[in-house]
Amino acid sequence: MAKEKITGSEALMLALKAEGVTTIFGYPGGSIMPVYDALYDYTRGEKKAFDHILVRHEQAAAHAAEGYARVSGEVGVTLVTSGPGATNTLTGVADAMLDSTPIVVIAGQVPIAALGTDAFQEVDLVGVAQPISKWSYQIRHAEDIAWAVSRAFYIARSGRPGPVVLDFPKNAQTELVEFQPQKVNFVRSYVAYPKLDEKAIHEAANLINQAKKPLALVGQGVELGNAQNELLAFLEKADIPAGRTMLGLSALPSTHPLNVGMLGMHGNYAPNIKEQECDVLIAIGMRFSDRVTGNLKTYAKQAKVIHLDIDHSEIDKNVKTDVAVIADCKESLPAITALLHHADHKEWRDSFKPLEEKEREKVIEPAIHPTEGPLLMGEVVNAVAEATQGDAVLVTDVGQNQLFATRYFKYPKKRSICTSGGLGTMGYGMPAAIGATFGAPERTVCCFMGDGGFQMCIEELGTIMEQQAPVKMILMNNHYLGNVRQWQDMFWQRRKSFTKMMNPCYELIAKGYGIPYQAVVDRKDLQAAVEKMLHTQGPFILECAILEDDDVLPMTPPGMNVDDMMLSIKEE
Repeated sequence: MAKEKITGSEALMLALKAEGVTTIFGYPGGSIMPVYDALYDYTRGEKKAFDHILVRHEQAAAHAAEGYARVSGEVGVTLVTSGPGATNTLTGVADAMLDSTPIVVIAGQVPIAALGTDAFQEVDLVGVAQPISKWSYQIRHAEDIAWAVSRAFYIARSGRPGPVVLDFPKNAQTELVEFQPQKVNFVRSYVAYPKLDEKAIHEAANLINQAKKPLALVGQGVELGNAQNELLAFLEKADIPAGRTMLGLSALPSTHPLNVGMLGMHGNYAPNIKEQECDVLIAIGMRFSDRVTGNLKTYAKQAKVIHLDIDHSEIDKNVKTDVAVIADCKESLPAITALLHHADHKEWRDSFKPLEEKEREKVIEPAIHPTEGPLLMGEVVNAVAEATQGDAVLVTDVGQNQLFATRYFKYPKKRSICTSGGLGTMGYGMPAAIGATFGAPERTVCCFMGDGGFQMCIEELGTIMEQQAPVKMILMNNHYLGNVRQWQDMFWQRRKSFTKMMNPCYELIAKGYGIPYQAVVDRKDLQAAVEKMLHTQGPFILECAILEDDDVLPMTPPGMNVDDMMLSIKEE
């Protein structure tokens, strides 16, 4: 007996349900209207399967899906219309590609009969998205929906995760089809999980066993592979100090004795200096970004380099590798650990301490415990971090707010950071924080933003208002595009070209959206204001008046050697 036929739009609902989707971030429009009509029944009543979060801009839908994915470990889903609706998501798609975030963007499209006619809101989405996504595909007929959706989710979440874009012409949304769920777990020519090379495992273990000064560089790949426990066992057995990339900050607890801080341009002093002294460098789930390595010509030339990564394309891309272990780190780390000797590198570890103390004295204490003058970003971040006792998820926008927040927040738990790393997308923070509240509803979500980034996504206050999303928004207002201003001061003869911001009255804006608000100008009021924010149910905006020329330090100037790290703007 033939099955009852349903529309392609309802088939999409069933396909998403089969993939375990519970939350969709979207914005309706003409070319996706049949899907939204089907969605109506699947967000209420007996068929209820999804929560749909109506954002106020399609770019925010993609960033919200990213935030959801980053804290939950699931695939984030975005639903938009064709033309500008689809192209508005592309910044989020590119962001997710560079940061290996699994999202699926489903966009409406004109009927296939109208393709190529410059129809209203037609754009070649597959062609535009292909270079910045893991896979992009046009579902031309309803009979292809089950396969395409399952394939999209498999590709997005497997191996090195990333974004997938599905272009969904209107005819496929309205065609009738006998829906049969499919489960794709194999794609020809796509090797999601490379086979572990036993020879490479032994070579890596031998180098580590012989090392006198080993140093691990921990990236987000550890969290993407859910290998936090395997990492700890590896580091502890071989007694290896570990630095973390920005995206890998919560892969290793902040308080762990082998954690020596954040790597990179604005990371901690000790690991950056010691990268140039170690004899074996073990990179785990990281891609040797230019913001980590500085000048590649001089980077870690004294060290043997072991690179653990699931993506073959990252090997030797930036840094020449002596031993490449191409596999899921959840598999490769324990395989190496089993071959390691129990080591004691106390003398090597102790050599980090004078550098740590030097940074603490010259940079950290003045940043988090100032005694006079206007508020500083570091002390605001520190106040929030201490008040949340490490239980919160950190979300940042991009700029100085990001750099201060990532440096001074605390990360005792896994999946505790959402920030735009590779693309550096201003306007990311607020929508990603919205997504994070749905991805981890049991956790406090603290979103740090500058006045520039806040205004790039200010419309999402409407989403927060409607959903009562409990985002604790910390607006660090210095009336500048602060990071650009710092670079202008340091490298462009203090010529502040169009970085000064004329800002609105954020109190009135908060009032308009019905969101609780408080401003802090004097540091004596900071602690009480933070406590009020954290104890207020639902969303809150805490605006802090920040010193205009507050600078992020330490800093490795662009193009310089990684150990040419400045602890002050005017180095002695």
